Amino acid sequence: MALITADRERFPCHPWKLVETRYEPAEVGTLETIFTLGNGHLGVRGAHWSEADTELPGSFINGLHETWDIQHAENAYGFAKTGQRILYVPDVNNFAVVIDGEALSLAESAVVEYQRSVDFSTGIYQCAITWQCRSGALVTTTERRAVGYKSRGNLGIVLEISADRDISADVTSYVINRQDQQKEEHSEHDPRRPGRHAGRVLTSTREEGADGSLRISWQAKESKQRVGIAVDHWNSGGLLPFETLVDQDQSSVRYVLAIGPDETFRLEKGASYAGGQDVQVADSEDPADVAAANLLQVSEIFAESEDFFEQFWATTDIVVEGGDELQQAIRWNIFQLAQATARADVAGIPAKGVSGSGYEGHYFWDEEVYLMPFLTYTNPKGARQVLEFRHNMLPAARDRAQELSVAGALFPWRTINGLEASAYYAAGTAQFHIAAAVAFAANRYHWASGDEEFVSSMGSELLIETARMWISLGFFGKDGLFHIHGVTGPDEYTAVVNDNLYTNVMARFNLRAAADLEHASIDDDERQLWNAAANLMNLPYDDYLEVYAQDNDFMTLEPWDWETPREKYPLLLNFHPLVIYRHQVLKQADTVLAMFLQWQDFSAEEKHRAFDFYDPLTTGDSTLSACVQGIMAAEVGYGAAALKHFTDAVFIDLDDTHGNTVDGVHIASTGGVWSSLVCGFAGLRDQGPLPYFDPRLPQEWSALSFHLRIDGRLLSVRLDERSISLSIDRGEPLAVDVRGEVVSVGIEGISVALAPTEAPEPTVFPSGLPTASLPVVRARL
Repeated sequence: MALITADRERFPCHPWKLVETRYEPAEVGTLETIFTLGNGHLGVRGAHWSEADTELPGSFINGLHETWDIQHAENAYGFAKTGQRILYVPDVNNFAVVIDGEALSLAESAVVEYQRSVDFSTGIYQCAITWQCRSGALVTTTERRAVGYKSRGNLGIVLEISADRDISADVTSYVINRQDQQKEEHSEHDPRRPGRHAGRVLTSTREEGADGSLRISWQAKESKQRVGIAVDHWNSGGLLPFETLVDQDQSSVRYVLAIGPDETFRLEKGASYAGGQDVQVADSEDPADVAAANLLQVSEIFAESEDFFEQFWATTDIVVEGGDELQQAIRWNIFQLAQATARADVAGIPAKGVSGSGYEGHYFWDEEVYLMPFLTYTNPKGARQVLEFRHNMLPAARDRAQELSVAGALFPWRTINGLEASAYYAAGTAQFHIAAAVAFAANRYHWASGDEEFVSSMGSELLIETARMWISLGFFGKDGLFHIHGVTGPDEYTAVVNDNLYTNVMARFNLRAAADLEHASIDDDERQLWNAAANLMNLPYDDYLEVYAQDNDFMTLEPWDWETPREKYPLLLNFHPLVIYRHQVLKQADTVLAMFLQWQDFSAEEKHRAFDFYDPLTTGDSTLSACVQGIMAAEVGYGAAALKHFTDAVFIDLDDTHGNTVDGVHIASTGGVWSSLVCGFAGLRDQGPLPYFDPRLPQEWSALSFHLRIDGRLLSVRLDERSISLSIDRGEPLAVDVRGEVVSVGIEGISVALAPTEAPEPTVFPSGLPTASLPVVRARL
């Protein structure tokens, strides 16, 4: 399916905005996601101001959640006990506008002109609608929104109303507790979709309101987390509200007035939230008072957003000279990365950011593998804060490791509060590779930033504790090799296997990185054991096909029936897991991802053969897959396949290709889009002796340019079909490796010529494999 690209009259291409020029009732919830505003802490879905025109409206605070006891039909020792789910916080983005007795709504009223947009360059949402009212009046409403950045709990909304004649207007501004407003779910068996609580979750602990000001606080029933809100109103006419009503589920401020043909009524609504990290359970101060102390004027909130994005784009924009639609989509994806991470501070990054409740607002390995590259090279402070958040989880991770009879620390597969929340262990707890993801992100951050204080404290502890987990999880077998059994790799269509290649490769990295540390807690025996396990790590290999096997048994599985109708995908919604597990089929890149992350451990030929073998077996049912497939297609030399996979990734949410964008932006995929450009087409590889570039610019593009923060300097990169140009903004020259040629990059810049690369011949395997991105090749036996 397609959405944005399917109707360019409705969604015209603009380099710095997403614009909608016509309202249609279909896909309302998906567009609420796509027009979301957020800052990593506070998120406000892009719903219309009228309740009648919404599907899943709401606002979220990162980490603010409810808990419950997981009820397993058949329980067992070590199963996850505590469910966690992000909360809809009370939502201020709600108005009712009645003109001459007619309640305006897109569903019921006559619309003459309509346009809404989100401006990537300012972070401002705007929706302007001209209505033909039943009274004959032509009325225009314009709503604008922005979230704060320095003041991360702030939201500013402006609503303007004008008309071509005298009208009577009745305008009510609402605060709605959406958490306790039940909504119909789209699917009862889609694990990607969020659940709902059966009973009341938020109960008010304070309700105050007068003269257009509201001060309200709530507490979650089980988690006891608190949230407070302070809301003030200002209007251009200096009118006092007709009434101010306060209730834990719906509070309102109402204005009744006449508007003349030469007037514009302007209503400003400023809101400040305090919740999550801002308000600890034991604090005596009321959350609403904390919120009120931080409440800014609406104009200040808009100015903060504009200032932030002016600075953000100056060093984070990626320019592709290869098509306006692609450039717009790239900027939308980078804009989402900012909205998911900019002010998360010491917190995790939910799989949907703060754009929706999908995946329950949990933190996964996504943040370390897919988001941390973006943060490390564009916002190192933010990257360190994510790692600090993981470090804060170490006590709970040590407890979880003990529970699973391993040493060190085992981070939960999915969590908000540090406890394992995955009720399905085969695709949850069994993904021990999250430990290596944390270690990998910590190592990359240190390598890129040169932050020695980090590696001597938090960084070392993360590497050491995860290495201790691996050495106790695995064992030396009779063959003398080190094995890791009973694990699930990134590909969730193959579960609880022995010697998953990705897991073993990443565990090997983890053990070596820890062994290289000079740390008082590591003795010689432990260091020697880690090195021995790493050097003797079993990496399954099929001698007949000359390909690394995804695990010990993958090559023995029955091939998937590739005549399966397209409507039966994603497979997880149409087949029992056991059916999928016994077949040779991938949800997402697994072995290929290992070869990307540990790029120095595999030869070009090994990567080429692995890509040729696994790419045809990869359904792409995971939104984490297309970006990785594209990166490796670029490295191998398949330019057309690389561009196809990249295009699929960049439009995953804009075209809702996976059918669940309604629940929020796939933030890891947006991080993958950034990596596709920087690591795929520009060919950046890190954690070696030097930053390494092996560019693979698509033939359809004339240039690609971006910036990276490395070791306290801003590296500017511009790539065209014949050369790569590099320069830094300050400091000593930076040594960079371009296809084996080491160059010194200074402030004055340098240009390195690039020889053309040839696409390889596709591998001919002993038996043919169906493929979506490469020609079908069958050998005659």
